[in-house]
Amino acid sequence: MKKRIVGVAALLACAGAAPQTSPSPQGRTDARFDAVVTYLRSQVDSAFPGAVIAVGRHDSVLLVTAVGHYGIDDPRPVTTETVYDLASLTKVIGLTTACMMLVGEGKLDLDTPVQRYVPAFRGPNKERVTIRHLLTHSSGLPAWRPLYIEATTRAVAFAIADTTPLLRQPGDTFVYSDLGAMVLTQVVEGLTGQRLDAYLDAHEFKPLSMTSTRFLPPSQWRTRIAPTERSQDGTIILGTVHDENSWKLGGVSGHAGLFSTAGDLARFAQWLLGQPAYLEWTRRQNMPLGSSRALGWDTPSENSSAGTKMGPRAFGHTGFTGTSIWIDPDKDLYIILLTNRVNPTRENNRIGRVRPRIADLVVDALTPPR
Repeated sequence: MKKRIVGVAALLACAGAAPQTSPSPQGRTDARFDAVVTYLRSQVDSAFPGAVIAVGRHDSVLLVTAVGHYGIDDPRPVTTETVYDLASLTKVIGLTTACMMLVGEGKLDLDTPVQRYVPAFRGPNKERVTIRHLLTHSSGLPAWRPLYIEATTRAVAFAIADTTPLLRQPGDTFVYSDLGAMVLTQVVEGLTGQRLDAYLDAHEFKPLSMTSTRFLPPSQWRTRIAPTERSQDGTIILGTVHDENSWKLGGVSGHAGLFSTAGDLARFAQWLLGQPAYLEWTRRQNMPLGSSRALGWDTPSENSSAGTKMGPRAFGHTGFTGTSIWIDPDKDLYIILLTNRVNPTRENNRIGRVRPRIADLVVDALTPPR
């Protein structure tokens, strides 16, 4: 990585104030996006109870609006200030950004073995696993294991992740791995001397004025948070992380745990579009050969949630709870979609058809007629 990336606070000091994206609860509409909003409304109570979409450019919000209601048992209408469990968007909004800042500060090297930063990361061939492998999901670690059952504390959960054997040789195979993100969480916490939530709050969320973004949302946010899944005891999860392993990690992990709003994520997307050096992180790494993965981020591929009309330099990510973000630097465009499609059950997978359709409709809306 030849171009150095510096911290958010330093970049903001050079570039001026944080992006100004504070839409009202009623949102911001534009007739060009009528087809987008109409389609999104048609998916209420089918693909999800409610949703918020934000579309914009590096210097402006073009659309932000809410459809539907909070949950299967909550008829209150969603607003643009509704807070959603981001699930795996945590990996890019939080963990990847932390790694970018640490690389920029010269504290983290992408091609250094993980063991240099986390000595407890031990086992056959693990000395070959690098930070780049973790960010591209090519470390050879398995996707998941039930730490919420196996572990008693956050420390024990991390220890289990560190000692989980590799299933493949490093760099050989793509396996989307939450365990890899947990190991990377320890790298960040070891280098910063702070728990991940504290570091991100001080170095990213506060500088960008992302006032509705955090791990472990406080009780006063409860009325703004969209519920997620019905748990085994019949209660609806509300205000605590949906991901079971993140819950065992105290609700703070690089793989899941962040809560946020569309407005806050619009601020993040605008800032990212305004920092070309960060786009070095969004290029495909070809680890393994042919993978669509960049550093932390994904890029468009066949049957992608990005749809069929985003450019080759676009990058994005999805979250299990029904969230997604896609950014196209060539089109100067971001699309943020927040839903709670797991309410009341994760068995509802209709979001898979909604994401690419929304992306295509947005691009169509912004494409001048020939």
